[in-house]
Amino acid sequence: MGNPTAFLTIPRKEAGYRPVIERITDFSQVEQTLNSHDRREQASRCMDCSVPFCHWACPVGNKQPEWQDALYKGKWRLAYTLLSETCDFPEFTGRICPALCEKSCILKHSCDDPVTIRENEAAIVETAFNEGYIVPQKIKRNGKKVAVIGSGPAGLVAANRLNHMGYNVSLFDGHAMPGGLLRYGIPNFKLDKMVIDRRMKILEAEGIKFEMNKEINFSKLPAGYDAYCICTGAPQARDLSIPGRDLNGIYFALELLSQQNEILEGKSFSKEELINAKGKRVLVIGGGDTGSDCIGTCIRQGAKEVTQIEIMPKPPVGNNPTTPWPMWPQTLKTTSSHEEGCKRYWSLTSNHFIGKDGKVTGVEIEEVEWIPAEDGGRPSMKMTGKKDIIAADMVLLAMGFLKPQQPKIAGKVFFAGDAASGASLVVRAMASGREVATEIDTFLK
Repeated sequence: MGNPTAFLTIPRKEAGYRPVIERITDFSQVEQTLNSHDRREQASRCMDCSVPFCHWACPVGNKQPEWQDALYKGKWRLAYTLLSETCDFPEFTGRICPALCEKSCILKHSCDDPVTIRENEAAIVETAFNEGYIVPQKIKRNGKKVAVIGSGPAGLVAANRLNHMGYNVSLFDGHAMPGGLLRYGIPNFKLDKMVIDRRMKILEAEGIKFEMNKEINFSKLPAGYDAYCICTGAPQARDLSIPGRDLNGIYFALELLSQQNEILEGKSFSKEELINAKGKRVLVIGGGDTGSDCIGTCIRQGAKEVTQIEIMPKPPVGNNPTTPWPMWPQTLKTTSSHEEGCKRYWSLTSNHFIGKDGKVTGVEIEEVEWIPAEDGGRPSMKMTGKKDIIAADMVLLAMGFLKPQQPKIAGKVFFAGDAASGASLVVRAMASGREVATEIDTFLK
């Protein structure tokens, strides 16, 4: 490394978020950026580790020490070249990845002050676009055709890799625009859709054929292709089948999130179709990232108040001895949306919805206890009998997604991403898309 002792003198510096009072008035990206001098200083903090656990922890195998060093030395083009070797779309992961690499950084373990790897990644790819390093490539064709079904993270990576291998790739999707979860599930304040559109123009110029608004039946795949890659994600949300579920005002999280994104793209909805939190008391059931996205969206829509409940116990702040590295640290996570204002409660289950005139007005909740298993396995849940009612005019179910049951299709059909593994991280879906592209290439050769 160019400065092997920088971590001793330069503290971690994050770009931070726009002021709350400003950002809740729009759907623009909340995260800010550092100037190039500060960004290079942050890259210099990367140590000359004997074993780079950041690389080990990254699903796509990013070579963080190498491109951190290039960034520190001001070699932005080299930094992007090294980054793009392993990550097809660092502009996505640089914004929305939970940064498994940072949780494995030696500076995280030694002083809880890891290198700003994710932010550095985003800075590198933005500079690459701004400086014109990213341009369409001319690709020599091999005469074979591959159909990729689903244009989410896995499908985009699979299509991109196969295209660069020389295959004629057609990308099918039932939506009007490509991106899948990136476009229809993640709010603009985390991932501006201009970022997706910019990359799609590159992919289209490189020869990928986009077939949008095409619902594909697995039993009747498009004819004329040498192989098929199914990347349709895990679309089925986990439901909450308790009394009162049929009341109006109860929605799956993605119903709200996808509609809001479509509205920002210019689509309009009738009064009966519109899902809007303006002036309402909103209850979000589910404590993960999707629930957090619902909170930020409802606040921007003008919700009167937002409450989030989680069935699991409240995790500790900072450090959790029960989830030591290399496990994912289950600690209290406070997102930018949480900072904008909401009530949060843990160890609560929902007994039944309460309604009036066919509309939801609240939820009866009950406190639960989690009893550790003697064999160290999954703890058991015990109802305490302590009940209460949370008033709500809108309820959003954000409890995850069910693993899809895929049909058995013999021959030249491959599955990738959440369609194969069940719901997971965007970066894992991207890694899966790359792996399956290699499998298809091997199969066709």
